Amino acid sequence: MDAGRWWPLCDAPTAVRVVLVARSHAHGLRAAQAAAWQWSTSAELRPVQLLGLAVIADAPGRRPKPLKDLLTLISGGVPKVWDLPWVEALRLGDPPGQVQLPAQYAAMAADLHTIMTGGRHA
Repeated sequence: MDAGRWWPLCDAPTAVRVVLVARSHAHGLRAAQAAAWQWSTSAELRPVQLLGLAVIADAPGRRPKPLKDLLTLISGGVPKVWDLPWVEALRLGDPPGQVQLPAQYAAMAADLHTIMTGGRHA
């Protein structure tokens, strides 16, 4: 479920699994960096299992070097990064079930399936 801009808090005996999601613009990457720092330094967040960071392109085309460098820096503080490209059809409101997504989206889904099932096939 979407936790908005907050970390989920849970009294459950098992870890709460989280995927951070951010746009690839400067504000989004800085927010992701702050969230990764909170996760790594907060005792209250020990029950949270951070699965990774999904970075969704904020515009078509190549990412500017300063943003590439910032993402590289952030990558060192999270278990996994999924760098997801721009999909114009989604921006235009095409039904998600009818959009041909780039391979990076399927790779992320496969990684998460493996993590969630412990490598077992469904």
